Amino acid sequence: MRGLLLRASLSPVAGIGEAALRIVRAVMKALGALLALLVLVACAQQIRLSDGAPLPEPHADTLRVATLNVHYIDLRSGGEGPWSLAGWERRKAALGDTVAALKADVIAFQEMESFRGGDDDSDNLARSYLLGRLPGFEAAATGDWRSFPSTQPIFYRTDRLRLEDQGWFFFSETPEVIYSRTFDGSWPAFASWAEFTPVGGGQRFRLVNVHLEYRSASNRRRSAELIARRLTAVIDAGTRVILAGDLNALRGWRVMRILQDAGLRFPRVPAATYHLNRGVHLLPAIDHIGHAGLDATGGPYVPQMRHGGVWPTDHHPVVLDLAP
Repeated sequence: MRGLLLRASLSPVAGIGEAALRIVRAVMKALGALLALLVLVACAQQIRLSDGAPLPEPHADTLRVATLNVHYIDLRSGGEGPWSLAGWERRKAALGDTVAALKADVIAFQEMESFRGGDDDSDNLARSYLLGRLPGFEAAATGDWRSFPSTQPIFYRTDRLRLEDQGWFFFSETPEVIYSRTFDGSWPAFASWAEFTPVGGGQRFRLVNVHLEYRSASNRRRSAELIARRLTAVIDAGTRVILAGDLNALRGWRVMRILQDAGLRFPRVPAATYHLNRGVHLLPAIDHIGHAGLDATGGPYVPQMRHGGVWPTDHHPVVLDLAP
């Protein structure tokens, strides 16, 4: 009798345990299904956003424009990380091979900085290395770091283009104050620009090289509004404009609409441009090339290249052919 009472008293507990176990199993199945779905989505994105097409040869009568975020070199860090000095030594040949393979006439670079703390850019490893690897190129949008921020240079072929002017402005309440912090007090960010005339004749154009904040949406928006105000005046004055860089924005985002409203056209970039330095393609393009007063004749192309098994940086270049 006592055993029957004991079993009866335990039966509700056992029932509760069985119910909890069923709930746990259902939750685990749901989580498993969700994980499987996420894996499938990631695989689909990897396939959809990977571009295996080779970069076509440029036509002689086109202007080939490229943009590439090369990731800064952190001279303060030791070790073997990809952005350390040792990492730079491993990846610099791949970067040189990638840039040379673009066969571009003009290239906007972002994060071309050898960071040691402060603003001193007198020893820029990536800029010096690439200029040595690319005969026939010179760097515009550069100067003495005390008066010209030079970590977003614009390389150009001197046999195709003649440099006419250059400048910069910061994404801040005081755009003309060098190294002024962004609107919410974050790290300084800026636009560099250079104006060129095609060698042998042709209309002058301005290439504006930008890198927008990746964390703060309000910073991106206010930076885009400042760019738009500046470029509207340039476009209205009849100067042709190319805007290239790392916008940290997807097609259709508000940042892109603000720039389009200023008169820029952005051809759809067909593949991922940021890949986590691992060839992982989960997001559509965040690097773009826009233009006003010129016509696109080919691209955009996204050559997703590595050399000797080494990725040159955590971004892929974007290439666009324009009628000069």
